[in-house]
Amino acid sequence: MALFSLLVAIIIERLKLLPDVLQLDNGLRWYQRHFFTHNLLQSMAGMWLALLFPTVALAVLLWVIRDQLFGLPTLVIWVIFATVCFSHQHQRAVFKRYMQAACRGDVEACYLYAGELDCTDCLDAVSDKELGARVGQMAAWINYRYYAAVALFLVVFGPVGVVFYCTVRFFAEERKRQGMQWPLLPNLLYVLDWLPVRLVALGYVFSGQFSAGFSRWRELALDWRSRPRRIITDVAVAAEVMPEESTAPVCVRSTIALLALSKRNFVLLLTILSLLTIFGFVR
Repeated sequence: MALFSLLVAIIIERLKLLPDVLQLDNGLRWYQRHFFTHNLLQSMAGMWLALLFPTVALAVLLWVIRDQLFGLPTLVIWVIFATVCFSHQHQRAVFKRYMQAACRGDVEACYLYAGELDCTDCLDAVSDKELGARVGQMAAWINYRYYAAVALFLVVFGPVGVVFYCTVRFFAEERKRQGMQWPLLPNLLYVLDWLPVRLVALGYVFSGQFSAGFSRWRELALDWRSRPRRIITDVAVAAEVMPEESTAPVCVRSTIALLALSKRNFVLLLTILSLLTIFGFVR
């Protein structure tokens, strides 16, 4: 069920069949705006309530419909929530606009779109020559945060687990974007990412240059204090041979190289999950 739901979600996401109104972040933004004030989210109890309500509601729904109609309603719920949590057309659209701006040499637009890609990373000090490499690292991080981590949580914990992860991720990003001091979120997201980020980074090792990538992975993964973003970006850079810079105002060669590595890594992840499903290690 997990693998089937994930494959359906990937197909729908690639074909861009899910309308904007049903995108997860838009739904969570409506949920936060209508049910939780900033004052309520500044308390620990209020934040836990905001994070757990969607998860608990989904768990109750799955419990109510379990074993009904030969499990068909449960399968439908799996597919729906896998699709909603896996669709991120905004990030795809912004990245496409960035590449188009880079190809036409519009440096100012490149900085604008690069800033939209990830609100948690500051690009103020990046030179034009370094921008392509930084966006490539950002693409590797986004691939983990929005796709690889979602796939892992879906397969291991089901819809309940992936909804909880995506809810924590959303509120953590809103906290950063709005400059709020909401409690709990950074540490909780760090804990949720601790093991998945090391597994995905290990995939970069096997998808790229093994010796250099594994040396960097071992150095960072065995240090429990390493930040998730640093593990992903540093291992990705170490595992991929960076092409020479072009004479274009914004070079996209390194961006494309790291994006290709991320795609190979995601295919490897899907292959491993498929084998684990076939042999019964995951449901």
